[in-house]
Amino acid sequence: MRKPTIKDVAKLAKVSISTVSRVMNSPGSVIENKRNAVLAAIEQLEYKPNALARGLIYKKTNTLGVVIPDIRNPYYADILRGMEDASKRLGYNLIICNTDRDKKRLFSYLNSFYERQVDGILYTSDPVYPDYYNELMRLKIPVMLVSTHSMEYELPSVKIDDEQAAYDAVAYLIASGHRKIGMIGFDLTDSIAGLTRYHGFIRALREHDLDECKSNIVYVNDWSYDTPDAAAQLMAKCPDVTAIFTASDELAMGLLCYLNERGISVPEQISVIGFDNIRLSHIMIPKLTTVAQPSYRIGSRAVEKLNTIIEQGEDTVLREYLPHEIIVRASTRSWRG
Repeated sequence: MRKPTIKDVAKLAKVSISTVSRVMNSPGSVIENKRNAVLAAIEQLEYKPNALARGLIYKKTNTLGVVIPDIRNPYYADILRGMEDASKRLGYNLIICNTDRDKKRLFSYLNSFYERQVDGILYTSDPVYPDYYNELMRLKIPVMLVSTHSMEYELPSVKIDDEQAAYDAVAYLIASGHRKIGMIGFDLTDSIAGLTRYHGFIRALREHDLDECKSNIVYVNDWSYDTPDAAAQLMAKCPDVTAIFTASDELAMGLLCYLNERGISVPEQISVIGFDNIRLSHIMIPKLTTVAQPSYRIGSRAVEKLNTIIEQGEDTVLREYLPHEIIVRASTRSWRG
């Protein structure tokens, strides 16, 4: 059986298609007798307006596209929940796409967003390279950077101050008495979670006269999370290390497993601090001290800011930074050696 269309409703109610549209979207603007006729026709035909068709008419589909580099990463769970809750509150639906940090896949999703006429794009975590920026600008769709930013381009964003957060984590270790400190971080080509957190690590060492620790860094390439190899390299570089800062909780968890397998006690012999405060961090053994990102709020705030741009054309704060916090648990302790 053929589904009724807006034309069928207009014909039955003996009004124009535009009048039916106004009844569905702004009923107060239609005189009572015509409004009642349209509502009666909708009920009789059991008409359900097609979201895409409404989008073509009103240039708004109430849909947001989300690109995420690795949906398996637990860090994104709370961000997505924040996006979902804010979208529901503001009347949007989400289309979530996993890019695997593959350029062709990303561009394919962006073109799909264009074809679906999404109202805005939530671009999560990855840097914005020049060709990515050009593609985003070609689409002429509002973009919000989530847990990432661009200092090169005037793109709105919401995240924490990663450099300051890393600085605070290392400063906490130093204040706890540690003087042999190492780091497992992401490759410095990662300008979001790699370079910024490295700079925070180095700044904390420099300001506390611990320049001898600056070489105690091992990098994980391509987000492979090959933590055991990285941990082995770091222990070889600095066998007397007493505290290790990792650039993510997943790296910290891999490090805890490596140390446990080798009979190295945490925190009695080595303190470990992570970054993100994902849910698993408080059920590890030992429970993980970490930098807490307000992940849920990052996600919800990103949608709120994007909605403001969609509705008003701009947002008053281009690059918005939310507060982070050091959550102290059982994987760190004071060092008196």
